[in-house]
Amino acid sequence: MAEQRKPTTAICAYTSDAIYVRDKSLVDELIGEVTFTQMMFFQIMGRMPTPAEVKIVDAVLVTLMEHGITPSAIATRLTLMSAPESLQGAVAAGLLGVGGQFLGTMQGAAELIAEMMAAEDGVPAAAERIARRHRASKTALPGFGHNLHRPDDPRTPKILAIARGTGVPGQHIAALLALGEAVDRIYERHITINATGAIAAVLSEIGIPVEVMRGFAVITRAAGLVGHVKEELENPAARGLWDAGTHAVEYSGSALKNHA
Repeated sequence: MAEQRKPTTAICAYTSDAIYVRDKSLVDELIGEVTFTQMMFFQIMGRMPTPAEVKIVDAVLVTLMEHGITPSAIATRLTLMSAPESLQGAVAAGLLGVGGQFLGTMQGAAELIAEMMAAEDGVPAAAERIARRHRASKTALPGFGHNLHRPDDPRTPKILAIARGTGVPGQHIAALLALGEAVDRIYERHITINATGAIAAVLSEIGIPVEVMRGFAVITRAAGLVGHVKEELENPAARGLWDAGTHAVEYSGSALKNHA
């Protein structure tokens, strides 16, 4: 019988008088020596980021932190109203909405970029294939479209420009733009590349794995939701959100018809 491998971790170890994170002393080498962005990257990727990578990640975190009264913020505010003693529960409620429709769509976009990059017949052919596939199936194209920002998402060119300015190779960005051209041609109308599409490209440029890419949205959105918690405590809006929902959604049964 084969000997079972003992589980290991390379992230953290500690003694009675020291803590080590990925072989660096937390006290002597990290606290006061690195920024939050550097530490976050180090924790996730297992190496310190370059200045270019810090600039790109900072741009991503700033972009995704706040989006207004969106589903995640509404969930946080309503949960806080129900359980005001649980800040962490309210933030967690909002973070549960970082998914395939809102905030987390960079993962799906990154998967499409990876598909194009790996295609044996080249990026342009793969881009056209992806666009045709999504149009035929009538499924949402992650990284494309926006309910407010039309014809273009103003965040996208800024994010791409920052990444280009750091000197990244640009292959993933080029693939995203090729897909944008194919989408416009095949859908016969312009569909904007949104911020999460741009983020998928720039995080791919610096080697962030597709499987954890959505985590960057989770990290920065947590900070944004704490801001909503603070405002909700000082200037409550949850009751208004609840009332708006009550009036917006009508009862479809028959029990109330005789109670005009």
